[in-house]
Amino acid sequence: MKKGDRINALRKKIDAIDTELLKALNKRAGHVVEIGRIKLEKNKEVYSPEREREIYKRLTLLNKGPLPASAIRHIFREIMSASISLEKPLKIAFFGPFATFTHEAAIKHFGLSCGFVPKSYIADVFDAVERGEADFGVVPVENTAEGAVSHTLDMFITSSLKICAEVMLEVSMALLNKSGRAEDVRKVASHPHALAQCGKWLKAHLRNVATMDAASTASAAQLAKEDPSVAAIASEASAALYDLRVIEKKIEDNPHHMTRFLVIGKKDYKKTGFDKTSVMFAIKDSPGALYKMLKPFSARNVNLTKVESRPIKTKAWEYIFFLDMEGHVTDKKIKDALKELTDMCLFIKVLGSYPKSHKI
Repeated sequence: MKKGDRINALRKKIDAIDTELLKALNKRAGHVVEIGRIKLEKNKEVYSPEREREIYKRLTLLNKGPLPASAIRHIFREIMSASISLEKPLKIAFFGPFATFTHEAAIKHFGLSCGFVPKSYIADVFDAVERGEADFGVVPVENTAEGAVSHTLDMFITSSLKICAEVMLEVSMALLNKSGRAEDVRKVASHPHALAQCGKWLKAHLRNVATMDAASTASAAQLAKEDPSVAAIASEASAALYDLRVIEKKIEDNPHHMTRFLVIGKKDYKKTGFDKTSVMFAIKDSPGALYKMLKPFSARNVNLTKVESRPIKTKAWEYIFFLDMEGHVTDKKIKDALKELTDMCLFIKVLGSYPKSHKI
């Protein structure tokens, strides 16, 4: 058989499989619609992170390749996103504007079939969810370059919202402009953090080019769209949205820069077996207070993944602590540790137990 004939024969087989896939997807969608009706009757929430985790885990174990596990997750992320929209289209508020890394994190977690609502401030994301304008919110909480995002931590002090999930995103910067040519660049614009994260590259390649601060990487992309002499440091995804071209990819000084985002909502979720719990508390000031607050977890072999402190703005030299730990709040060892900790606290609040970010 000639090469051309062989390719055509294989393409016909692919077309036949695609037809069967389409039928199977619509059959699946029919079951989803029925589940949606039952949930509506019982006043149950559409979004179920524990069910999603179960699906990903089962399919990853079943997968024999050649598609990698990461591809399977991306494919089923969109299938589930479309399915949820058949039950009830979700609205997701995020710290915007569009094409920021927070927007990218929101898409990674919820898929493209949701309605995304950009907000100018982190406080506005919390407010949108609290008022019911959005079902969930997505906000940054920490990154490997700059540490904790204080505005997000501060919001949890007064907000009643819960952490529903976390998203880990590898943040990669690109240099973008209208022409795609470095010789056309007279200014480089970006958020101050992004400019700092790309300082070595800028010094090596655009030493004599002025830099200018922008409110966000997306705002910088908008500036580059309007002015051909301006290049933006932004996500590669911004290029398509703002009609820009990539001059250079991956210009960040640290090639393994990660940012952690939180999904916030109104409800607690069931245990998935791959969970993290976050709490915040204020302790009575006394000698050895820090040691005492960590002892209940150490004694029970609870793995603390993060310890962060924030000053209480209304009281000088007093602090609120944030702890992240592996496990679910319903786990006995965590329940017992928190009970012991409560006796030492001025106040304590469980911010949520939620699935850890997917590593695939």
